[in-house]
Amino acid sequence: MALLDKIKDKSAKIGVIGLGYVGLPLAVEKAKAGYTVTGFDVQGDKCDKVNRGENYIGDVVPEELMDLVSRGLISATTDFDGLKGCDVVAICVPTPLDKFKQPDLSYVEASTKEVASRLHKDMLVVLESTTYPGTTEEILKPLLEASGLKVGTDIYLAFSPERVDPGNATYKTHNTPKVVGGCTSACTEVAKTLYEAVLDAPVCVVSSPKEAEATKILENTFRIVNCALANEMAVLCNKMGINLWEVIKAASTKPFGFVPFYPGPGIGGHCIPLDPFYLTYKAREYDYHTRLIELAGEINDSMPDHVVERLMDLLNDRCKALKCSKILILGVAYKGDIDDLRESPALKVWENLESKGASVDYHDPYCPTVHWKGQEIASTELTEEVLRAYDAVVITTGHKHKVDYALIAKNTQLIFDTKNALAPSVETPREELVNLHLL
Repeated sequence: MALLDKIKDKSAKIGVIGLGYVGLPLAVEKAKAGYTVTGFDVQGDKCDKVNRGENYIGDVVPEELMDLVSRGLISATTDFDGLKGCDVVAICVPTPLDKFKQPDLSYVEASTKEVASRLHKDMLVVLESTTYPGTTEEILKPLLEASGLKVGTDIYLAFSPERVDPGNATYKTHNTPKVVGGCTSACTEVAKTLYEAVLDAPVCVVSSPKEAEATKILENTFRIVNCALANEMAVLCNKMGINLWEVIKAASTKPFGFVPFYPGPGIGGHCIPLDPFYLTYKAREYDYHTRLIELAGEINDSMPDHVVERLMDLLNDRCKALKCSKILILGVAYKGDIDDLRESPALKVWENLESKGASVDYHDPYCPTVHWKGQEIASTELTEEVLRAYDAVVITTGHKHKVDYALIAKNTQLIFDTKNALAPSVETPREELVNLHLL
């Protein structure tokens, strides 16, 4: 097989459509493996940055990108005619939900059509964007075969879900195991060979794209359900006067049958709040109602409201109303030690606080500015004087670095810590921090 030979001797030209949190790290790893990679994106500013060697993704090492660009192993363009020269194309575009939580596959379809109009024999196309089971075979395959080339004989098509965890110091693209499912055994073989040549991790083969698509959905459904359990326990334990964080720590000593999940102001990012609802959507085709997933979504979606209600009660205990109170939100990224705001529950808390008349500022060392309601809002600099002026600080993101929690603990009238962020950061015993309240 000519394409297999090209992959093995690194002469295959690779294209990556979508240069975001998934696409750019993947392009970098493929270039590091010795392939010549072209990135394609509709956003010209991203392409310009890549071509200048300027990194904009946290999980990419800036020096590595600059080196690869200078050696001619990575370039980027908005001109999709460059796909004609590619032997392999990976599609890594967004798969959002609309306001009714219905899948929006317009980016996937548009990208596939760009490939289909420039398809040639012996080309491998891999979809990495998270989607519902059946997408690869039901949507991509017909679009590609409309060219007259047959999948499995003339061209190769597979699904291999991205497994990106922004900010994870241990697992990056290069060392995270990969799942691959091709439309035929030949498709699977070609895709598996590619990823084995690129990654320093095992490649798990499944029998078809549907199994690979369902694998990613299961991974994030597991997380949304367990996040919901932790959040529901937080609400109940607060009513019962129980420290849930201590409970989780104790339960984690069990060496089997328990995986710790932690509560918070909600869930964020582009995976956990969205991916399970692709399965919910597809299940309706089979007249099945995914009750557990939808209930988990409801519980998690309710947490920003719960945080605001708790804060109202805490202020009320101090004879203060939430309306006209000065509130500082500490952390707007959806998870600790990254700058990603996608689906961040902190922004929902912020919006709810303002809707009830509170005056809200934020501090986040990873997000120096936030585009908020048509304005560019800057992160508030923290000093003793500034902190003392706030009626409450709400910790909504568990940053472990770049935040002086001791300064906050000593100079804040009221702290509502939804992430247990102060626990490992302040030497003062928790019981002596009378101004501190946990979710």
